[in-house]
Amino acid sequence: MLVEQEYTVKLSEIGKANKVTNKAILSYLEDAGGIHSNKAGYGVLDIQKTHLTWILLEWKLKVIRRPNYAEKIKVVTWSKDAVKCYAYRDFEVYDENGNIIILATSKWVLINLEKGRIVKVEPEMLEKYHPELEKTAFGNEEQFEKIKEPENYSSEILYKVKRADIDVNNHMHNLNYIELANEALPEDVYKNEFLNDVRITYKKEIKLGDTVKCKYAFENGNHIVVIKSEDDKDLHAIISQK
Repeated sequence: MLVEQEYTVKLSEIGKANKVTNKAILSYLEDAGGIHSNKAGYGVLDIQKTHLTWILLEWKLKVIRRPNYAEKIKVVTWSKDAVKCYAYRDFEVYDENGNIIILATSKWVLINLEKGRIVKVEPEMLEKYHPELEKTAFGNEEQFEKIKEPENYSSEILYKVKRADIDVNNHMHNLNYIELANEALPEDVYKNEFLNDVRITYKKEIKLGDTVKCKYAFENGNHIVVIKSEDDKDLHAIISQK
């Protein structure tokens, strides 16, 4: 089943050259995916009944053309297959002329909140999403090749997590990780580059009051930010942009 949702780029969602930010793009995708889960009976409002919630593990985003302020776009999303406790969701974003301007894919894990652990995605649950098993956003290419941690970093910053960063699962909202990565970018990169290819790998949740270290490196054309605990013991996420 394909789920479609239309959006108009708002003033609060644009950055340089009056074009939509990567965070805003991911927010559209997240919202469209949430609408699909609502239809399937496993959305945010169903958690109290099902005791199940989806936790995001990976993003892969490719911006072909970046929408402008006040532009209308259409997000199309669909559920793919599930392997044990993991599920996959793809996205296409269209402009008003019907051109594909953004592609994305994502990987999720299912959590039982009562048991406090990862659980298997049962076939009857997946079937309620009416998955599209043959359709893929990126064709046959590797979806989630591993992002390696750089051996050396050129800079780092510290960040203390605020209430505004926290989501309904009491963790830092997944969209805010890209904001953290942007804070760690060199000023000239942040101001002058659009960074149209994005990979995010989430490793360990960040909670209210945590202080995290955002370490920056430039490797093989990629701006990589690794988010770790202040003592460097815990790896929270790796964000690669180019």
